[in-house]
Amino acid sequence: MKIVVMEANTLGEDVDMKMFEALGELTIYGESNPMENADRIADADIIIVNKIPMNENTLSKAKNLKLICLTATGTNIVDFPYVNSRGITVTNVKGYSTQSVIQHTFALLFYVYEKLSFYDNYVKSGTYAKSDIFSNFDKKFNELYGKTWGIIGLGDIGRGVAKVAEVFGCNIIYYSTSGRNGNQEYKQVDLDTLLETSDIVSIHAPLNAVTTDLIGEKELKRMKKSAILLNLGRGPIVNEDALANALMNNEIAGAGLDVLTVEPMLESNPLLKIQDSTKLIITPHIAWATVEARTRCATEVYQNIEAFYQGVERNVVRS
Repeated sequence: MKIVVMEANTLGEDVDMKMFEALGELTIYGESNPMENADRIADADIIIVNKIPMNENTLSKAKNLKLICLTATGTNIVDFPYVNSRGITVTNVKGYSTQSVIQHTFALLFYVYEKLSFYDNYVKSGTYAKSDIFSNFDKKFNELYGKTWGIIGLGDIGRGVAKVAEVFGCNIIYYSTSGRNGNQEYKQVDLDTLLETSDIVSIHAPLNAVTTDLIGEKELKRMKKSAILLNLGRGPIVNEDALANALMNNEIAGAGLDVLTVEPMLESNPLLKIQDSTKLIITPHIAWATVEARTRCATEVYQNIEAFYQGVERNVVRS
């Protein structure tokens, strides 16, 4: 079998993709090249891919193609009617980054919630060394204990966040975007109730027709002025124009984002207007990207290919 890795750089140079040499003839490309992608996979039996569209335009020359391995959970890059018509198997990876995203959720929260950028600068600027008192109260912050944490999307990541938040003494409520999640451990509420009563709102939902622009101007105005919004789901779930306006007008206290509508971030993104790091932190889609998670992702793909060779379905996605 000929295996072609299309975007090795999306897993990082420290993840050794040469492990796949044990499974077949291996070709590795670091980055996508839209002008060359179709030719690169023309004689491939197996493709390992992250962001490149898997459709007729890309795959028409790949007459030997049998398996597409996604280095992600989401499958929106795949034209399933086309690949299914050709009998091409598609696999994804699941659960590899759950602990990493849970961890990053709290990293974003505390950076904004405890005004850490201000106090870091206060010390490093030399101002603290000139102070006549041992502490500083210029930027006030609160305990998490007793606060209400509202979770939008109570899947594996959402439940993990809930358990950690409980350790801090938070009251947990959640909103199910699908309406099908009936978790008995936590209180389920409608979206308006969650927004109106939560001190922290964290998003861990998938992107679909229901969740696109779920949090817009109307929803942000429902939130407490002291509330923090965290988005670790998908960028388009939050309307970025509305969020920028809400932060500039002090309608909410702050936000922490790891995902944006367009990635990499556009220079025209309205959130770039918010330069106050006590109000906003944006990280470049790295919540999933601990060394352990990226290594686990590659290993999961390896195991998917092994299973395919053995005629065993593992993480197969059909639509």
